[in-house]
Amino acid sequence: MAQQRKLGLPTDQRRAMLRNLVTSFLKHGRIETTITRAKETKNIAEKMITLAKRGDLHARRQVLAFVTEKEVVEKLFADVAPKYADRNGGYTRIYKMGPRRGDGAEVVILELV
Repeated sequence: MAQQRKLGLPTDQRRAMLRNLVTSFLKHGRIETTITRAKETKNIAEKMITLAKRGDLHARRQVLAFVTEKEVVEKLFADVAPKYADRNGGYTRIYKMGPRRGDGAEVVILELV
């Protein structure tokens, strides 16, 4: 199993943050965040899209267990998954924006391809 980044947060807070990031990402198609958070979000979002491509009830329930908004799940299964039907992974792309003004953290844009 791949090593998961801790992101300087307790487990429950990290899970909540990643659920919110993935939900926002799938809702809007792109988000701006730090590079480490983007990489973790990318891993989970790609798994969600792969589940949505399966399209069965069990996959829908697995996605609903992670994504916090029902409308986002419906959008994922109806719009996003068919778009990537012929693609095996690599649904996302990361653009580097440079350092953030406040703390110098590397900021990136994570978007759907």
